[in-house]
Amino acid sequence: MSDRTERLLHIFLENFMPLLKAGLAFTVPLTLISFVLGLLLAVVTALVRLSDLRALAQLARFYVWIIRGTPLLVQLFIIFYGLPSVGITIDPFPAAVIGFTLSVGAYGSEIIRAAIISIPRGQWEAAYSLGQTRLTALRRIILPQAARVSVPPLSNSFISLVKDTSLASTVTFTELFQKGQQITAVVYEPLLIYCEVALIYLLLCTVLSTLQRRLERYYERYDAG
Repeated sequence: MSDRTERLLHIFLENFMPLLKAGLAFTVPLTLISFVLGLLLAVVTALVRLSDLRALAQLARFYVWIIRGTPLLVQLFIIFYGLPSVGITIDPFPAAVIGFTLSVGAYGSEIIRAAIISIPRGQWEAAYSLGQTRLTALRRIILPQAARVSVPPLSNSFISLVKDTSLASTVTFTELFQKGQQITAVVYEPLLIYCEVALIYLLLCTVLSTLQRRLERYYERYDAG
C-alpha cells in the first residue's frame, strides 16, 4: 500500500466518526424538528384551503405560492441575512428551522390537501348520516384515510429534507455538510471528505427509507381496497 493510499485511509477513518456524530447530533434533530413543525403547518394550511373561510384560504394559497415559487436557499438567506436589516436577528439554528418548516408546510399541505380530496364523497355522506358533524367526520373518518394516502409522498419529503439540511451550512449552522467543510479546510482532501459526507447522507437516507417501507406496510393493513 502506497503512502498516499495509507494517508487517505487514515484521514477517512479518523474523520468518519466526527462526521457521523455531526449528522446524528445536528442534521437529524434539525430534520425531525423542522418536519414535525412543518407537518403541523401543512395540516392546518390544507384544512384552511379546503374551508369556507375565503380570506384565510386566500392567505394560505398565497403562502404556498410564495414558498413553492422561490428557492429554499433564497428563503434561508432572507430569514438569516435579510431580516437583520429591519431589526430582526435570528440565530442560525432557529433560522434554519423556520426556513425548513415553511418549506415542508407548503409542499406538505398540497400532499395532504390532495389526499383529503381523494377520499370519496360517500365517506362524508356516511358520516353525516350517522349524525356526525363535519369536524367529527374529518377527525374520525377522513383524516385517518388521508393519512394512509399521504404516507408515501410525505415520507419522500422527509428523506428529501435530510439532504436539504445541507443548505443550513449557508446560514453558518454546523451540521453534517458544514462539518465536512471544516475538516476539508484542515486536511486539504476535498474529494475524500465530501465523498465521506455523501456516504453518511446515504446511510441516513437508507435507514429512513427502510423505516418508510415499514410504515407503509403498517398503513396497508388498514387499506380496505
